Amino acid sequence: MTQRIPLNRGWEFTEHYTDAFSAGTAGTDIETVELPHTTRVVPYSYFDESLYEMDCGYRRRLDVPESWAGKRVFLHIGAAGHRAEVFVNGKRLAEHRCGYTAFRVELTEELSPGAEALLSVRVDSRESLDQPPFGFVIDYMTFGGLYREVWLEVRDRRFIDDVFARPRFGGQLDSTVTLAGDTEGLRLRQRVLSLPDGALVAEHVSEAEGERTEISFRCPGALPWSVEQPRLYTLVTELLLAGGAVVDRCKTVIGFRKAEWRADGLWLNGRKVKLVGLNRHQSYPYAGYAVPASLQRHDADILKRELGLNAVRTSHYPQSQHFLDRCDELGLLVFTEIPGWQHIGGEEWKEQALENVRDMVTQYRNHPSVILWGVRINESQDDDALYTRTNVLAHTLDPTRSIGGVRYLKKSSFLEDVYTFNDFSHNGKTPGCEKKRNVTPDRSRAYLISEYNGHMFPTKPFDSEEHRLEHALRHANVLDAVAKESDIAGSFGWCMFDYNTHRDFGSGDRICYHGVTDMFRNPKLAAAVYASRQKDVPVLEISSSMDIGEHPAGSIGRVFAFTNADELRFYKNDILIRSYTHADSPYRYLSPAPIEIDDFLGERLAENEDFPPEQAALLKDLLNHIARFGTAGFPPAVKAKAALLMTRYHMSLGDAEALYRKYIGDWGGAATSYRFEAVTDGEVVKIVVKAPAAGLSLRVRPSHTVLREGDTWDAALLRISMMDHNGNVLPWWNGRVEIELDGPVALIGPADATLRGGFGGALLRSLGRSGPASATFRAEGAEPVTVDFTVETEE
Repeated sequence: MTQRIPLNRGWEFTEHYTDAFSAGTAGTDIETVELPHTTRVVPYSYFDESLYEMDCGYRRRLDVPESWAGKRVFLHIGAAGHRAEVFVNGKRLAEHRCGYTAFRVELTEELSPGAEALLSVRVDSRESLDQPPFGFVIDYMTFGGLYREVWLEVRDRRFIDDVFARPRFGGQLDSTVTLAGDTEGLRLRQRVLSLPDGALVAEHVSEAEGERTEISFRCPGALPWSVEQPRLYTLVTELLLAGGAVVDRCKTVIGFRKAEWRADGLWLNGRKVKLVGLNRHQSYPYAGYAVPASLQRHDADILKRELGLNAVRTSHYPQSQHFLDRCDELGLLVFTEIPGWQHIGGEEWKEQALENVRDMVTQYRNHPSVILWGVRINESQDDDALYTRTNVLAHTLDPTRSIGGVRYLKKSSFLEDVYTFNDFSHNGKTPGCEKKRNVTPDRSRAYLISEYNGHMFPTKPFDSEEHRLEHALRHANVLDAVAKESDIAGSFGWCMFDYNTHRDFGSGDRICYHGVTDMFRNPKLAAAVYASRQKDVPVLEISSSMDIGEHPAGSIGRVFAFTNADELRFYKNDILIRSYTHADSPYRYLSPAPIEIDDFLGERLAENEDFPPEQAALLKDLLNHIARFGTAGFPPAVKAKAALLMTRYHMSLGDAEALYRKYIGDWGGAATSYRFEAVTDGEVVKIVVKAPAAGLSLRVRPSHTVLREGDTWDAALLRISMMDHNGNVLPWWNGRVEIELDGPVALIGPADATLRGGFGGALLRSLGRSGPASATFRAEGAEPVTVDFTVETEE
């Protein structure tokens, strides 16, 4: 029976690899580390790739027990950024030339049962490597190290090498089982168990047919996997002796579903699904790529549960199996692709790209969440010779899924099943997206927008209110336009969160501020455009602080509400001004649509002033326009109303200004309080109050508070924000938050947090010991906040 042994602790690390290191010679710059590990903890900003670029080494001792005699031993490395060589006792056994896929190396012949062996891994993270994605500039940092888990597998001479399961909507299960060793006289048993209860759904026994055995049977009662109900099953495959004894066992999580890409989009289980997603990098502040399973899974939770998405693109490389596992569990559809960014290298480089296709497909093809393989280098030029090969290879390895290839070119060579296009045509004024007919050369096949916005309008949490609103509306504009187009399968916005980048891109601080959240996953206003799509938690975000000094000439500016409630009630100083529904939105196709607050007067002019109804209506329209857009450049319709007020009702500009100050501007008067109520089924489900800040309040949101040390260390993401007394984030608060720790935990990165635009964060990791822990946060002017943690270690 296969034995899996985690191998993440007790590694020695050097930043300067030498052959002597693999041979076991001591060095002067060696430190003990645990995996996942990054070559260098980096600053939040203002650094370059030279920090993590190095030819480094990892090594550890292996005690080889006598029980391994007659067994086969394999080393599995989840990822090594970016070129790895594996040695045992100084002998080089294998090389892997991709920083984003896993690989396996057999150690059997180099191990002596009852003796000790020295295992070492040379990892080259330099960006001068001649392999994807390197060769030219890249718009993201490519952090190095053994940044995913490592383990050993000890196997009998006969074992299950691979199971490729192909469950189909309706309960049919086909699979290919690959065996190693002598298979004569062996049988295969497969059982399908429901999750999480483990109830038996179906069982099938067949004879092993050599190296590969094709198995097909029905699973009556198997329920479909979908976005709304992601039902999962465990396929248990067992290799049996003639008498029934189990030689080996393999477990594969599967989902029964049917994904079809048609001319009008994606059909899942016979129902059309409009994809609404974001692109995700796998990086984190300070730690780069090296974070444990819990944080990989947490990102999927944010995408599905906080942002209300049904899809994600893993740009621009395969990502953690833990992330994909969680996508399976949540019903989050995945478009994953081979590593690369615009550049295509020489023949050796291309051969590695083909190997990356092979690794991607074979390593991720059992995930029901994966609905599209990306087999082009992101945004590369056409190369029919190369991409014909990648297409054929992907289809051969997985005939059940469609393939795409991300491009920025219109009407380019279309070899894939789905034309995936980065549509950056929207600039705030132009239509939200291109028509399908303008982009793809073949309208009979599916079309998908793989990126939009991003670099077209970078937005920081501390940008002006007007800028942050424009960012949100640009996302809404694209989503609204895509929703209108029945022949566009959906879209993936660029991107989930801000990320560190090279000097050729981003802002001067080496950050691309393209995300709808910041690097710590704190939501910018644009995140509310997506979050309001989910239904489990009431959402109400108001785009404005309602401060007249935030806009020119004391106007309030345009104000939008993003909510998933049925109704929005708007009060000023506890007086109901107006009730809105989504039908009042200027967005006709996006659901739920952002609501513009375009009335700041209600019926107060008619009720409080002695004006004829027509005059009150004209004044209301004029004053509301001034509140939203100011007094410069009246459009013709507003000019006509102003002229009518002057000619027919003999009103002066001073009269209008006085009314504006009285009912809207409050310049020099008592501060105004605004209340917004989200109402669903007649009940108030959330309230937002906007008023001058009267005190500061720290808020800390941990991803989880129980840190579990299993195969490796654990970590929690701490999202920190500075709030006012009404619970609104203060976008102008920039400052230091002291963090005091107690117990078996430590911070990754700096000892304190710095908030930018009211937002910041920290990464807290376990230290291998069980016990209670806490983190206390202090900032000037705010009450301290303490978050309690529990660290659990396996006995």
